[in-house]
Amino acid sequence: MSDSWPPYPNNERYPEDRRTSWPEDAAGNAPFHSEDSPYREAGVPPEPEVIRAEFATRPPQPSRARWVVPLILFVLTCLSTFAAGQGFQRPLEGLKYSICIMAVLLSHEMGHFLQALRYGAPATLPFFLPMPFSPIGTFGAVIAMDTRRLDRRALFDIGITGPLAGLIPTLVFTVVGIQQSQVVPVVRGPAFMELGEPLLFTYLTQWIKGPLPDGYTLLVGPMAFAGWVGMLITALNLIPIGQLDGGHILYALLGKRANALGMLLLLAAIAAVVIFGYWGWLLMIFLLGLLGPEHPPTANDEAPLGWGRVILGWLVLAFIIVGFTPEPFKL
Repeated sequence: MSDSWPPYPNNERYPEDRRTSWPEDAAGNAPFHSEDSPYREAGVPPEPEVIRAEFATRPPQPSRARWVVPLILFVLTCLSTFAAGQGFQRPLEGLKYSICIMAVLLSHEMGHFLQALRYGAPATLPFFLPMPFSPIGTFGAVIAMDTRRLDRRALFDIGITGPLAGLIPTLVFTVVGIQQSQVVPVVRGPAFMELGEPLLFTYLTQWIKGPLPDGYTLLVGPMAFAGWVGMLITALNLIPIGQLDGGHILYALLGKRANALGMLLLLAAIAAVVIFGYWGWLLMIFLLGLLGPEHPPTANDEAPLGWGRVILGWLVLAFIIVGFTPEPFKL
């Protein structure tokens, strides 16, 4: 096999239809590089340049701990709430309470999570906190998220959506649960636990059952108890201190002035515990002090909220007045 190109008859160039791979400029000339000269003189197009394709590396997969740990905590919280609802003695009632209170917590946390996705804030899945050997079986749930890149309005929306989403099943379970509960004579003893009634729970009881006769009380069922717990947890989350939901909302409403108010509220809570002997709140006070009463600034504290958000924010914070009880359990 020869390494040279044989001449074409009559010194003809390579047919025009075979030279279409040569680009032409505006004047009709085909520009070419010096290394293409032998091919051009031979009347054939140069060999096309071969570019090797490189495959992009596979993006890193999310860590298994991102969903394994939340899943384990979710299962443990289901078990602890099942036990708190006396599920090992009365399985149906324990299951009903566990499903209802987990629905409240899940709605609350998914409200935060979906808003965080909407605004592009990195957030973890909800971490449910089991609390075995307690009357309610859970300490709530938390989501870790980075809010430093959020502006004031995004912080408000993320902070307020959780309580609002959790209040929907809370009120449904409260109303339906009170309808299913019975009015019975007051019986005192170690087997009975008296609940402190938030103003909203008392009003709903009177609205559904009517004024209770003297010496009678409402024997709450598992669904009503889940609604009562939902009110308590929502009210606690709305305390306007630090990184609680109420702290997010208050900072969005007042900016850096919220930090001074948060410090005053924390000091007032400590004084109330000491003066009135509400020692059951010592753990909550300790955690609030550990996290700090101050809220970090947002990326833009001057972003406008609008009157609608301002009014909604103060109304939601006012839920503490009707949803909180300083002495939840009267043993």
